[in-house]
Amino acid sequence: MSAVINSTNSWLASLSLKFSGREDKTFIAHRKHKGPLVIQKPFYPEGDVCHVYLLHPPGGVVGGDELSLDIEVNNQGHALVTTPAAGKFYRSDGRTAKLIQTLKVEAGSTLEWLPQETILFSACEVNMRTIVQLEPGASFIGWEILCLGRPASDELFEQGYARQHFEIWRDNKPLMLDRSQLCGGDDVLSAKWGMQNYTVSGTMMLVNADKAQLKFLRENLPEIKNGLFSATLINDVLVCRALADQAEHVRFAFIDAWKILRMQLLGRTACEPRIWST
Repeated sequence: MSAVINSTNSWLASLSLKFSGREDKTFIAHRKHKGPLVIQKPFYPEGDVCHVYLLHPPGGVVGGDELSLDIEVNNQGHALVTTPAAGKFYRSDGRTAKLIQTLKVEAGSTLEWLPQETILFSACEVNMRTIVQLEPGASFIGWEILCLGRPASDELFEQGYARQHFEIWRDNKPLMLDRSQLCGGDDVLSAKWGMQNYTVSGTMMLVNADKAQLKFLRENLPEIKNGLFSATLINDVLVCRALADQAEHVRFAFIDAWKILRMQLLGRTACEPRIWST
């Protein structure tokens, strides 16, 4: 479809996907997009699970851009969604960039939401919201990783802000409401109770977990390189958090946690998307 640009020359992009299960595999039953937010063809490295890569061809988001993603998995489908590269939010001209992601999973269905990291350039202004809506009996594993600035290029996160919501609801009741606000130059970036001068933070959530799986993860997860990792159980949501100086250290820690618990939570051994190795 043709690109959509509003009167302020900002991208307005949306993508709607619906995954449905059938006897032999999960397929894409519905796909609709406007503007530069698309997917590649589905892959089936596990035979029945549908692996999909989200693409944002412009390569980054600027102030005023608005991206909207709606994903639904039904009829006992199983989808794994990731990205081929890091997302980027560039320096703002005073306007706010918006990203809204709504993920719905019906009873008996499964969604694995495993995007690569998001880089927040200094002076960006960003509102991000991910809302996971589960029916009873649905399964979900997901993570989000934020990189503050570009330390390798001597660019610290000294200006701007990012507001992040990562919410999980089941049967219209909140399971986990995680909200944060990171402001350039704020005390939270250096405080012991905050980022502790680390530049990468990550949150991972796995539903339908229990104390035995929390214990197993704590006993078997390798130590994160040059960073911190924690895991706790809130009702049946296993929440992992990580801080590090490099995105790959958080990503590798989350991948290790996913490998450790995927069989226990989903009854499947881990099958890494090939794009992660390129």
